[in-house]
Amino acid sequence: MNQFNSPAKENIVLFPKTLDYYQIQLTVMLESERYGEAMELLRFLLQCQGQEERHYEEWQSLLDWLEAAFPYAAQGGDADGAPAAEEQDLKEEDMARILARSKLEEDADYPDKLLKRVMNEPLSEATVLALEQLSYLEGGHVDEALTGWLQQAEVHPLLQFRTLQTLRRRGVQGALRLSRGHEAAEVEIETVPLQNEEFPPQVSQVLERVAEQAEVHEPTLYYFAQELWGQFIMSIYGTAEYRKLLEGEYSQLDIWAGALHQMVSESLNGNRKEEETRTMYGITDSMRFQFEGAYRSLKGFVKSSLLDK
Repeated sequence: MNQFNSPAKENIVLFPKTLDYYQIQLTVMLESERYGEAMELLRFLLQCQGQEERHYEEWQSLLDWLEAAFPYAAQGGDADGAPAAEEQDLKEEDMARILARSKLEEDADYPDKLLKRVMNEPLSEATVLALEQLSYLEGGHVDEALTGWLQQAEVHPLLQFRTLQTLRRRGVQGALRLSRGHEAAEVEIETVPLQNEEFPPQVSQVLERVAEQAEVHEPTLYYFAQELWGQFIMSIYGTAEYRKLLEGEYSQLDIWAGALHQMVSESLNGNRKEEETRTMYGITDSMRFQFEGAYRSLKGFVKSSLLDK
């Protein structure tokens, strides 16, 4: 689903909250190595009006770098000559491993420098890249440093999850007990999802419900909902709220889908049409309390993420 090909996009003026969302989505695309999508978004942003000049300069510089570094992605994922997904992933992984090991040969303190960045800086492209490099460096002290940090420090839940993914990639196994938000949680490292497809089906079923309604009422909403939901699920992974979502009845998925729709629609348009949203998803008065709780959880996550930017 690609909304960046609209012929009228040159006339779009981004509101501040909408710009914040786009900046977050751009970060997520880069973190997850979706470089083709990142380039599409940057081209779209460059044709929008009313932004500060520094934004256009940053977007153009990043686009130029991405096009030079990842030419196959610049041509589109289905372009002739582009490597197959499996081959592409393998090459990127091999390149990352080679880069990490070459850095280690140049600098014996390289792992400690990466650890320092991860542990002392907020979640950003730099911290995610540092975690990626740590995935390919051998040494038990890295495992001990990361697990100890997660258990002892106050870490943003999204950065916690990214670190858990790094530990799984490093082959760490066993349960890790840590604070997730305001509660204690126990996470089996070897079961931490590395890809969206590894999450239980209920996670994608919420998005499927939003997609059905967004297609009819607000086509551009689904893009934002998809990105926000992915980040939110990572932030609550292993918590009681996450387990409740997976163990809940069919109506629980409707509640979360409605809350997600409401959150994104309100953020994009500034309109709070709660009754209309609840009607779309069949959320009755008896379900309203749960709906409002889900909405507050999503809003709290967005607020904390923006404050950490």
